[in-house]
Amino acid sequence: MGNIFGRKFRITTFGESHGRGLGVTIDGCPAGVPIDEEYIQTELDRRRPGQSKITTQRKEGDKVEILSGVFEGLSTGTPIGMIIMNQDQKSKDYSHIAESFRPSHADFTYHEKYGHRDYRGGGRSSARETAARVAAGAVAKKMLAHFGIDFKAWVSQVGPLKLDNHYQALDLSAIESNIVRCPDANMAEKMIELIDDTRKKRDTIGGVVSAVISGVPVGLGEPVFDRLNAELGKAMLSINAAKGFEYGSGFEGVSMYGSEHNDKFFTDENGQVKTETNYSGGIQGGISNGQDIFFRVAFKPVATIMIDQESIDIHGGAVTVSGKGRHDPCVVPRAVPIVEAMAALVIADHFMLNQSTRLDQLKA
Repeated sequence: MGNIFGRKFRITTFGESHGRGLGVTIDGCPAGVPIDEEYIQTELDRRRPGQSKITTQRKEGDKVEILSGVFEGLSTGTPIGMIIMNQDQKSKDYSHIAESFRPSHADFTYHEKYGHRDYRGGGRSSARETAARVAAGAVAKKMLAHFGIDFKAWVSQVGPLKLDNHYQALDLSAIESNIVRCPDANMAEKMIELIDDTRKKRDTIGGVVSAVISGVPVGLGEPVFDRLNAELGKAMLSINAAKGFEYGSGFEGVSMYGSEHNDKFFTDENGQVKTETNYSGGIQGGISNGQDIFFRVAFKPVATIMIDQESIDIHGGAVTVSGKGRHDPCVVPRAVPIVEAMAALVIADHFMLNQSTRLDQLKA
């Protein structure tokens, strides 16, 4: 339970941080989608550990192997199976917490829910599970690219350091130009310095990933409980360490009057319906309105810190827990491709669901 995402474009992920490997099965991908293994690998390389001094130093190549559902470079319409083998597990780094609960980790809740847990790297609760999501998201991106739908995510905040510019004022082509994935070079340097200083203090810090989805057609999203904003929120909050989701004006919109906040419609020179502003974030009534979908995801400081903390063990006794092993001082640089992947999976699912909404679409 809980390992399946989507209805029409559906994925099932499996595997643990220190198991033999992780994988994903995609069910519902149409036949004829070009499946570029090199592109999938490029997306995984953006997420993989050990890529810079401000990420965990675990050395995983995260090499993807396609097992099924692809022939001669195209999807066949049958389930696509992909696997990523683990290579650099150091399970002994976790032997000290075999019977202890790390503060703010899933150790306690998994132990209470299942009565038995894989303590090596957090097992299934580890963020390493997201590698499978990124692989699946790459396939969704490839499919949606045929319809002009594009995904961009970037780091907009680390601790108190925050980009104030609207995304339209940013050069999003510069996202991959630095190791923190911030499109503003000056702010990126400050963020990198803050993360590196935090690492040297053996502590962690949080941040925000912002994202924009462009080219989304009007009509994606289902009433009442499967609104597109609700689906995106669920997807983002399913990512490890995610603590908040907002789209469009978000929480700042509460300080505006309705007369300021309403997005006025107009018809452009090509006869397309547009809005003068986009406080709605591209979604109205839970349905995409054709404008850019803009959202933000807040991530907490990573729970594993290299500082002694008081906690308890499985018997309720007091213990001192200190972090060991290799961990991210800040999760947001590696969360960027995960946010894009989950957004692509949501849009792919609703894009396919929407094709059965109207009779004229079925005829087409």
